[in-house]
Amino acid sequence: MQRFKGAALAVSILAMTVGPVAAEQYRLGLITPPPHQWTVTATAAAEEIKARTEGRVEILVFPSGQLGNEAQMLQQLQSGVMDFAFFTLGEFANRDPNYGIFLAPYIVKDVAGARELLKGKTATKLLDGMADFGLVGLGWGMAGMRMIVTRGETATVEDLNGKKIRTIPFAPELAFWEGLGAAPTPMPLPALYDAFANGQVDGMQIDVEGTWNSKYYDHAGSIVISDHMMFPMAAIASGRKWGTIAEADRAIVEEVFATRLDTLVAGYAGIDADYRAKLETTKVPVIQVGREWFGDAVDQWYARWREEAPLLKELEAEASGM
Repeated sequence: MQRFKGAALAVSILAMTVGPVAAEQYRLGLITPPPHQWTVTATAAAEEIKARTEGRVEILVFPSGQLGNEAQMLQQLQSGVMDFAFFTLGEFANRDPNYGIFLAPYIVKDVAGARELLKGKTATKLLDGMADFGLVGLGWGMAGMRMIVTRGETATVEDLNGKKIRTIPFAPELAFWEGLGAAPTPMPLPALYDAFANGQVDGMQIDVEGTWNSKYYDHAGSIVISDHMMFPMAAIASGRKWGTIAEADRAIVEEVFATRLDTLVAGYAGIDADYRAKLETTKVPVIQVGREWFGDAVDQWYARWREEAPLLKELEAEASGM
């Protein structure tokens, strides 16, 4: 008995000497700058996860494309070199057109509608489908509703004809702008400010938050509030790394991301209103337009993408029932 007591004492002394188990560090990459709500949300989630796992899971956040563009980061996630990310839909939509259906113009009229769709059956099906890319889908977030900023005056949709509009390089978004007669010009977000300032691009599809925080209005001639698209974001984990995290800690990670992402989405109604009010204090004209402003381009987009992305019909059915 004395031998066992001595062994127990030795283990206790060793534990005190070694101290707590060091945190396992994981990397989360995203393209947005530090002030953006995606980065703010990622940072807050990382802090909560570290606290709730008692330091076992420490997520380091790398904003502004520090770990590469999304194509490069996807490869890192698939190989297990990177662990988590917040992604736009681009890399998924280019591999499976169904991931582009959230970009359907006017599928929802506001943030509240977007929040409901991102909790729906179709969104869940697509999140589960991340396994096909070697990833684990943790939840859907979003940025603000899409609007348009141009260097020159833009009063009618015809004013966009031939203009180089910065977009994200995936087919559904490119098709929308091509249908308007514009010249969609994919470009990494970190390069956009200089490109807009020096005239490499004539405009952009963006949101009010990004327009204000990145000061795109410095070189703008028009701000067109159209709210024509929602803009989802997928929170994802590397499938290779996910399995190495203890089950109890995985549950915490999933719960924290789900809660934080829902709060992010719900908050965008107020965020959009706040940043729009700020933009209206600048010298740049701000106009409000609706679906009719785009003419028949919206209907033409749907005619094409209902065939190319079959899940679009399911998403439309969900949206019509809201």
